[in-house]
Amino acid sequence: MLHKVVQVRLYPSKEQEILLSQTFGSARWWWNYALNKSIEAYKETGKGLGRSALNALLPALKKAEETEWLADCYSQVLQATTLNLTTAYKNFFEKRAGFPKFKSKHSKQSIQYPQNVKIVNGNVKIPGDIGIVKAKIHRPIEGKIKTVTISKTPSGKYLASILTVSVCSAPPMPNGRLGLSRLGGGQRPTVDGENPATTDGKIYGIDLGLKHFAVVTDGEKVSKYDNPKHLAKHEKNLKRKQQKLARKQKGSKSRNKYRKVVAKVYERVSNSRQDFLHKLSYKLVSDSQAVIVENLHVKGMVRNHNLAKAISDVGWGTFTNFLAYKLERRGSRLIEIDRWFPSSKLCSNCFYQMSEMPLDVRDWNCPSCGTHHDRDGNAAINIRAEGIRMIKAEGSAVSAVGGEIRPKLGRKSNLRHSPMSTEADTVLGTPSQCG
Repeated sequence: MLHKVVQVRLYPSKEQEILLSQTFGSARWWWNYALNKSIEAYKETGKGLGRSALNALLPALKKAEETEWLADCYSQVLQATTLNLTTAYKNFFEKRAGFPKFKSKHSKQSIQYPQNVKIVNGNVKIPGDIGIVKAKIHRPIEGKIKTVTISKTPSGKYLASILTVSVCSAPPMPNGRLGLSRLGGGQRPTVDGENPATTDGKIYGIDLGLKHFAVVTDGEKVSKYDNPKHLAKHEKNLKRKQQKLARKQKGSKSRNKYRKVVAKVYERVSNSRQDFLHKLSYKLVSDSQAVIVENLHVKGMVRNHNLAKAISDVGWGTFTNFLAYKLERRGSRLIEIDRWFPSSKLCSNCFYQMSEMPLDVRDWNCPSCGTHHDRDGNAAINIRAEGIRMIKAEGSAVSAVGGEIRPKLGRKSNLRHSPMSTEADTVLGTPSQCG
């Protein structure tokens, strides 16, 4: 089963905007009410309220005089809101996300329709009173529509995210053999004597950074992709507009109107970042059987106040997610190596490991073999070699979607095994130079 999301732009009429606003408000109120009830129940009993218990509160609320307007909202929208809230609680208790937050009418608004949404003559038909909404569908909607999420951005745009499901097997690789994601535990991606970089597409090793967004190697050459610094390009314009917004009187129509002006600048920044990440990830995925990256702890890295803005702007996590789902669709694989693997401190020629490697050192000479290294290019080569070693190890390579690779050592980087040559199909013995 292949799940796919297509996001399309909606152009509702004035009447439809009013109906959507009412639905947004009802769903938002119900989320906050249900979240408050769950918190109160947990304080009293030590247990929260489940999905069935929360939905059981709706009939009485719809009949109550002060909340009878809830009855005007499409019932499945409220039930989908309940499902999303219980899912948010589950993610919190399983430590995949933070505690659910109360929603505000000033932030992004969204509602979800779990069924009965149809595509009619290139437009989107929403169940209930809203009806057919004009849409710009830029690509065919393939498969069965599962859910549709209608959202309104802070800049005032309406979007529909259409989730479809279709039956699809993993596509074959260029020479007809299956990709890495179809390999079972213990199976090898290549036969003995083959160079992994020359069969079934390339294997890319990627070192992510700030000066260069990505340094990529396929075993033969190293390519560098500069960091576009999307936020920095708009920072002067954004500062001027935010200063104007700050001078507007709070609660005034002028302030609410100018808030959209600021939101549009942020939207341009976000769109340019997404465009860059989509194009680069597509370029790498199109001719690869595997892509290998480091499992970066971005949340911990942004605690460095000197680099927090630059790290947040660069979008490493989003890029990794883009690689993961695009590789999965193609039948290939994303592999994440341990974040403490000393990729920058390790000589890719003789495997000598430096004890320290400050961030301001951009190139260095190996004390053992004398090889001159570009810091990022050398790191990309080592990342690729480590990923190939993981592919060869029995069942040790995991998909990034599962997120199963975690650091097993402390903060100090150590080389825990023999590194792999990028040109040979054998694992080299541990050299005496390794520290």
